Amino acid sequence: MAGLRGTPKQGLFGATLGFFIGFAAVALFGPTAARFQKVMDLSPMLLAFLVAMPALSGSLLRIPFSAWVDTTGGRKPFLVLLCLSLLGMSGIYAVVLFLPEHAGAGLYPLLLLLALLCGCGIATFTVGASQVSYWFPQAAQGVALAIFAGVGNLAPGIFSLLIPVALRFWSLAGTYLAWLVLLAVGVALYAVYGQNAWYFQLAAAGASPEDAKRRARGCGQELFPSGTVKESLRDSARIWHTWALVWIYVTTFGGFVALTAWLPTYWTQYFGVTPLVAGFLTALFSIVTSVVRMVGGILSDRLDEGGKNTAILALLILLAGSLVMTTSHEFELSVPGEILMAFGMGICNAAVFKLVPQVAPKAVGGAAGWVGGVGAFSGFAIPPMLGFAVSDLGKPGYSIGFVVFLFLSLFSLSMAWILKYTRELPYVLPAHAVTEPGPALAGKEAPHA
Repeated sequence: MAGLRGTPKQGLFGATLGFFIGFAAVALFGPTAARFQKVMDLSPMLLAFLVAMPALSGSLLRIPFSAWVDTTGGRKPFLVLLCLSLLGMSGIYAVVLFLPEHAGAGLYPLLLLLALLCGCGIATFTVGASQVSYWFPQAAQGVALAIFAGVGNLAPGIFSLLIPVALRFWSLAGTYLAWLVLLAVGVALYAVYGQNAWYFQLAAAGASPEDAKRRARGCGQELFPSGTVKESLRDSARIWHTWALVWIYVTTFGGFVALTAWLPTYWTQYFGVTPLVAGFLTALFSIVTSVVRMVGGILSDRLDEGGKNTAILALLILLAGSLVMTTSHEFELSVPGEILMAFGMGICNAAVFKLVPQVAPKAVGGAAGWVGGVGAFSGFAIPPMLGFAVSDLGKPGYSIGFVVFLFLSLFSLSMAWILKYTRELPYVLPAHAVTEPGPALAGKEAPHA
């Protein structure tokens, strides 16, 4: 149609590229944490808070920025988040460039603030998932969202592997400069390729909502915003099943974010390996988790219709891995323990979002917002718990701290078990819900992943 830009494939490419670049921030402070700890004389607890800061902003901003997509499309929220991340990276580069050899902890509050800004890129997950959902018809959304989430989630692993190599050859300042340039290029590429779905383009051009829907539907778009995000969040929050999924996602995705930031410290401080080896092992964890997430989507379709059996199986694997990591004092045992945890988290993450439309079929966007936002928040909360174990118990605390994942896995298993064997209550369509013919009946707004 004349005047409209982009195609679904281009929309997927732009969103995936933007999320990949933005999500890389989660790997920022892990491989370089030892340098900051040495120069600033940070305690394990202060270090844990520093590496967790990007996960804090990256989780809390997911809900409001995801809501913004339903009013303007994904392009503007995406660019705002990426630019905030770019601002944070610029500040960190300036700090590192002029960092004295013995700076003390005086710069610590500033680093926390800059880390929060860098984490804004992590919040692009729900923005990009919503953007992709609007571009694709429902029959093709599963594959599109699997590509988006799977490829984007590879970023922390890849950069966890590259940063130690860069530190070895370019120094700390040179590494941050390279990261800053990469982020700037990524923002520019998203500005070129990241396009809103046709409905939002037509609405921005002045078309009425009904005319924009009619013309966009003629181009192949099936999902349109209806109702308000506030109503969707409220309705989904009233369903207890939503909070069961939130808790499971706290364990699996929040755990993934937390360990991506914490593992470099764990490997270097507990086993004394080089930063290069620690970066490789962290990358292994992150990449395995991301790849098996795509496999988990297939299992959720084939192993059972709803994904509940897949979630239970994945949590049992995670429980086994957590037990190994909690009791392991040997490098050769901790490596397979880490891999077991990666398999459990990755498969369960896919199963959770298979379940979201089933527990809140009339408020998918709201339920996904709660699950994605609150669940990811634990990526900030868990590292300080692991740091506390080290501060309280010394070196043995690096392994004993993984008892946190034992308890999280057990409680999440109970939630998955209840979901499986509790009879589902029928969802009553709220009086304010807007219905319209055709595929848009799948929900009040496009599903977020």
